[in-house]
Amino acid sequence: MERISNKIRPRQATASVGITLLVLCILFYGCTSRESPQLHSLTIAAAADLHYALDETIKTFKASNPDVDIKTVYGSSGNFYTQISNAAPFDLFMSADMEYPRKLIQEGFAIEGTEFEYAVGRLVLWTLKSSPIDVERAGMDAITDPRVKKFSIANPQHAPYGRNAVAAMQKFGVYEKITDRLVFGENVSQALEFIQAGAADAGIVAMSLATAPPVKVQGKYFEIPLDSYPRMNQGGVILKQVRERDAANRFCQFVLSPQGTTIFKQFGFYLPEEK
Repeated sequence: MERISNKIRPRQATASVGITLLVLCILFYGCTSRESPQLHSLTIAAAADLHYALDETIKTFKASNPDVDIKTVYGSSGNFYTQISNAAPFDLFMSADMEYPRKLIQEGFAIEGTEFEYAVGRLVLWTLKSSPIDVERAGMDAITDPRVKKFSIANPQHAPYGRNAVAAMQKFGVYEKITDRLVFGENVSQALEFIQAGAADAGIVAMSLATAPPVKVQGKYFEIPLDSYPRMNQGGVILKQVRERDAANRFCQFVLSPQGTTIFKQFGFYLPEEK
């Protein structure tokens, strides 16, 4: 009898350990699922002028919505329009105008009824603080300063900020005097980078970039009067291939909330209801 009992005890011990481990696993995964909510992912195609304002908006949004993971890709609104028309995997599009979001709805690439206006963009003539070109006093006349060898703007063929920069220069009668010195950034952020890197002496960029803390300390600017170029109403839309519609709705609502609009105003935007 002693020999038989010795053979049985190890098996009983093994079974007991297995059951204990199974119970612990169930408890562990049960607790983990309660403590870590399922993440909802959004990918936003955003106009380059939004870089600093949208980063701050997302940071503030996530503080109260930790279950939403947001990735942003910044670039030219026109290029994004083309990419989305060719099934680029974005969930939300925030443009530097209203034209591209409306076209995407009309063409069936965005969800009807989700279009929203979030800000009004503004233009500035910008250069480095170390530059001898006095843009703050000379205003738009600084563009014709002979020391301006290269002048950067966003490409007007696909960037709303580039088209409006051309309109402003035409309004002030300086466009024809500068055309042979123009260099085009792929978007308004790259137009700024050209000046920062010394590849251009001055340029027309977004107020939202010029007033952002990392850029403000580097440069000086002249705000171009709003009546010298078409009003830059900026808008967004939820795209047809959106993976997490509820998360997209929540983010859009936050952008338009008092908390969201306050952030946009801090970064040099006007609000749609402002004249």
